[in-house]
Amino acid sequence: MEGMLELQLNSAVETARSNAPVPTPTARTEEAARAAAEEFESFFLAQMLEQMFAQTEQDSEFGGGAGERAFSGLLHEEYANVMAQSGGLGLADRLTTEILRYQEAANQAASTFTDQLDQAPEGDAT
Repeated sequence: MEGMLELQLNSAVETARSNAPVPTPTARTEEAARAAAEEFESFFLAQMLEQMFAQTEQDSEFGGGAGERAFSGLLHEEYANVMAQSGGLGLADRLTTEILRYQEAANQAASTFTDQLDQAPEGDAT
């Protein structure tokens, strides 16, 4: 069992030393980070609006029924998209900053790890 673990560990170290790029799901640009943050804020707002409208009474003469129940979720999503694109709660601004900050920290950690692997002796797996 230990031999198998050591074999896997050595294989992982050799793969890391090969300098092959490791795919990471990150926002590569500020625009991509902003888009992800706005999408999250839009989802959050849609959930909030859905709960808010669930507590309101439906007008029996001009509203309600199966049609309103079927499409109200889509209406709430569209309201949320418009709200998020026009500034919303300001959540997207903070999220964009945090996404970029975490991404930079991850890039620095990966760079440090790669540097340590390059400096480690060939037979050393730690």
